[in-house]
Amino acid sequence: SQVCFIFSDFGKMQNVCNLLIEKLGTSITISPPHFYHTPEAIDNLRRHVCVTAVGNTRRKAQEVCRLFGQALGKPLLIKEEETKEWGGHIDSHLSHSPDSQTLQERIENATAYASCRVFAVFEIKGKENRRNKLL
Repeated sequence: SQVCFIFSDFGKMQNVCNLLIEKLGTSITISPPHFYHTPEAIDNLRRHVCVTAVGNTRRKAQEVCRLFGQALGKPLLIKEEETKEWGGHIDSHLSHSPDSQTLQERIENATAYASCRVFAVFEIKGKENRRNKLL
């Protein structure tokens, strides 16, 4: 008989495989893992990358404001300009037999990357206005 397990945690997969081999010995055969990303995981990656890009933009704008003695205010406009995705090809296993690739190569081929470029406009406040409000 054949049993198929789906894991979302690589470490847990390794632990279960090791336990099965330890308990069942040579009576079990473990096939090489097949790595893929669920649509939900890819959506989470896209959101995380965009939020990180906005955070990076805000930090850079704060540094520039500090250089000119200004304070960064609220965002007036945030626009996602470009999103790029690469790697993580679900069909990459078709081009190479899983047996011909090392585990590291299979992980590398299945790893998904994304980048996001955002455009943001922030309100800029003079520092003297902030000091007056604090008094």
